[in-house]
Amino acid sequence: MKPALACATLGIAAIGATAQAQQFYHLESAVTLKGAAPDWDYVTLDPGQGYLFIGRRGDGVTVFDVNTQKIVRNIDKSEDANATVLVPEFDRGYTINGDGTSTVFQLSTLKSIDRIKVGDDADSAFYDPATKQLAFTMGDSKKIAFVDAKTGKIVGELPINSKKLDGTVADGEGNLFMALRDRNLVIRIDAAQRKLTGQWSTAPCEEPTGIAFDKTDRRLFVGCRGRNPVLAVLDSASGKLVTTLEIGHGNDGVIYDSATRKIYTSNGVDANLVIYDQISPDTYKLAEAPTTRPYARTMALDPKTKKVYLVTAEGTADPARKINKAVAPFYPNHYFPDTFTVLTYSPK
Repeated sequence: MKPALACATLGIAAIGATAQAQQFYHLESAVTLKGAAPDWDYVTLDPGQGYLFIGRRGDGVTVFDVNTQKIVRNIDKSEDANATVLVPEFDRGYTINGDGTSTVFQLSTLKSIDRIKVGDDADSAFYDPATKQLAFTMGDSKKIAFVDAKTGKIVGELPINSKKLDGTVADGEGNLFMALRDRNLVIRIDAAQRKLTGQWSTAPCEEPTGIAFDKTDRRLFVGCRGRNPVLAVLDSASGKLVTTLEIGHGNDGVIYDSATRKIYTSNGVDANLVIYDQISPDTYKLAEAPTTRPYARTMALDPKTKKVYLVTAEGTADPARKINKAVAPFYPNHYFPDTFTVLTYSPK
């Protein structure tokens, strides 16, 4: 082979290899589910069964099979559900219902066991594997209720000076980190002692919502809605701000994938999925920012396939009703029947 031809061949091969290696997230499917009054909050994935648990509020928790792309069933007696926590080690699932109850169900059969009273209200809940407790956040009551994940019994409470107890993540060592959206703070809670052990300002990050944790490098990733939405990176030991990274408006979800060292942020108002690569504990680089659909704000990641699942619906801002302008000037307050959609994004 002549030298010039060899160089050209190698160049083409290199370009081909680069193109082949480059993958971006694409919309794989959009499945519309029937429902008279679409509304929702958090989604939780059971990767073992391929079930996506969707807090659909009025309709309760819908279990959606991501492989067949069909509804498996609704969890009985889970009306008014915002979210679901799964505890496979006890074969249990707990829905978080807005009226302060939780519907306990058997994870393997999806059959409801009981609807227990936790408090006067409930927004979400988070599992701490070290203490085997669930922490139910109750913004209206300004407190956290701790529940034994095996028995479903309340074991304690902790008052919190905030009405917007938001994203929470466990460090695996008995601590919970929680975002307080209305106070621009992240707090640390000793789950065993059920007491506050630290609090840090997220400034210049405003309205912290979603939160994720890198256990290896002790980094917290906090999504902030504020006027200038950012992903704040904090040192979990000191609370020191490491850096801030630009994201879209309307963040409500942050996920850290330790296998790929990527941070995912779902941003409903700007309708994008902003993803960063973690180069080092203190260095981050934009990986990509695929478009999604308006108000697809919460998400779940499959740790094996790396597929991302989001949900949304079509709606409008009705001027005759109160509009939540804190989120967006024309934030929908009415959603249309039979428009609730499960979105699947996969790297291709």
